[in-house]
Amino acid sequence: MKPAASTARKTIPIVPDTGGGGEGESLYAAQKTIHPRAIAGRFAHWRLALVVLTQLVFYGLPWLEWGQRQMVLFDLGARRFYLFGWVLYPQDFIYLTGLLVVSALSLFLFTAVAGRLWCGFACPQTVYTEIFLWIEHHVEGDRSARLRLEASPWTREKITKKSLKHLLWLAIALWTGFTFVGYFVPIRELGAGILHGAIGGWAVFWVLFYAFATYGNAGFMREQVCKYMCPYARFQSAMFDRDTLIVQYDGQRGEPRGPRSKSADPAALQLGACIDCTLCVQVCPTGIDIRDGLQYECIGCGLCIDACNGVMDKMHYPRGLIRLATQNGMAGRWSSARMLRRVLRPRVLVYATVLAALCVALLGSLALRTPLKVDVVRDRAALSRIVAGGRLENVYRLQIMNATEVPQVYRIAARGIEGLAVASDERVEVAPAESRWVAVRLQIPYGAVEPGSHTVYFDIQAEGQAAHVAEKSVFLVPR
Repeated sequence: MKPAASTARKTIPIVPDTGGGGEGESLYAAQKTIHPRAIAGRFAHWRLALVVLTQLVFYGLPWLEWGQRQMVLFDLGARRFYLFGWVLYPQDFIYLTGLLVVSALSLFLFTAVAGRLWCGFACPQTVYTEIFLWIEHHVEGDRSARLRLEASPWTREKITKKSLKHLLWLAIALWTGFTFVGYFVPIRELGAGILHGAIGGWAVFWVLFYAFATYGNAGFMREQVCKYMCPYARFQSAMFDRDTLIVQYDGQRGEPRGPRSKSADPAALQLGACIDCTLCVQVCPTGIDIRDGLQYECIGCGLCIDACNGVMDKMHYPRGLIRLATQNGMAGRWSSARMLRRVLRPRVLVYATVLAALCVALLGSLALRTPLKVDVVRDRAALSRIVAGGRLENVYRLQIMNATEVPQVYRIAARGIEGLAVASDERVEVAPAESRWVAVRLQIPYGAVEPGSHTVYFDIQAEGQAAHVAEKSVFLVPR
C-alpha cells in the first residue's frame, strides 16, 4: 500500500525590495550629478577635434552664400530646399530618403566595426555636453574644486560662479537655437528681425525651444539622455558581436587589483596591474566602471583608456590595461593585427559594399538630375468643351518649377493624338529657383478620335538647355 501523499505545500517567501542598486539605496533615489575629470590623451584630442569640426560646420554653414542666396536653406514656406548648387522640391523627397538610408547604414557599419563611435565623438548630445563641461571646468575649476563647491553652502563666490556658468550656458544655447532656425529661415533676415523686433512668432518659438533643449540636455540631463532616453543604447547589442572593437578592461592582466607604491613588485604582492586608482571611473562621462565589463551605458569615448595609460606610464607598466579590443581577441589573447583582420568580416564587408553603392547612386542621381519639374493638373470645372472652329478643347494647369539659379524660358508642346495642338502660349518664362502655374489649352478637330479617354504627353523643353521633361495626362472626348 502506497503512503499517503503529503499535503504540505512549499512556499516561497515574498520579501519587499527596498534597495534600487545597492544596500541602503532607495529605488527612487535622486540621480547623483556626475563631475567628469578632465584628461589629456589620444581619445580626448580626437573628441576635441570632432567638437571643433562639427560646430564649425553647424554654426558656420548658414552664413555661407552660393550665388545670391544662402548655401544651405530648407525653406519650408516656399517648399524648396537649397543645397549648395541644387534646388530641391518636394518631388525630390527620394533624395532625403536616400540620405536617411545612407545615415542608417553608416551607423550600422560603424557600430559593427567599433561600437558606439557616433555616441562617443559626434552625437550632438555628446558634443554640447562636452562644450558645457568645458565652460563648467573653466568657471568652477577642476573636478575636486567642483565637488567642493557643490557641497559648500551658498556664498557670494558660489552664487557668482554658478550664475556666470549658467549665463554662458544660456548664451551658447540661444546661439544654437538661433543657428538651428537659420537653416529654415534665411539667417541674415532672422538676425535682422531679432534686432528690429520684427521676428515671427513661430521663429521665436523654435529658437527658444531648441535653446531650452540644448540647455536642459547638455547642462542638466547629460548622461541620463544617453542612458535612459536614447534608443540607440538599447538596440546597440543587436549590432554588436564578439568581433566588434569596444573599450575593454583586461581582467586577466589587471586582477587582483590593489594599491601599491611605484617601486613595489606586483608579482611579489600577488597583485595585477590595476592599482585601483578609479581614474577610469572619474573621467567617464556616464559614470560607469569599465572594469565591470561591457555595459550599455558605455558610449565608447575612450577617455578611460587615456586615464589608464597615463597611470601605467607613471607606474612604468605596459600600456593597454584598458584598450580597444574585441571580446574574442581579449579571451584568446590575440594580437592587434589578428583582431583587425577579424573586424573585416562578411557582415562588415556587406555593410560597406551596400553603403558605397548607395552613396555612388545618390551622388550620381543628384549630378544627373534634370533641373526642371512639372506637375499637370486637369481643370475640373470644364472637362471638355467645343470651341470656335469646331474644335474640341481640354484645359490643364501646369506647374513648371525651375530648379536652376538663372531665369529659364520653356517651350510647351503636346503629342499623343493626331491633330493635337497647343492653343495657348507655348513659351513660359520662370524666374530662378521659382515655380509658376500656367493654363494650357489642348485642342483637336471634333470627331477626329473615338469618344473616351486618350493618353497625351506634355513636352516641356528649356530653350538653349538640355533640360526636358515629358508628363503624361489624358484628353477626354465626350460621347
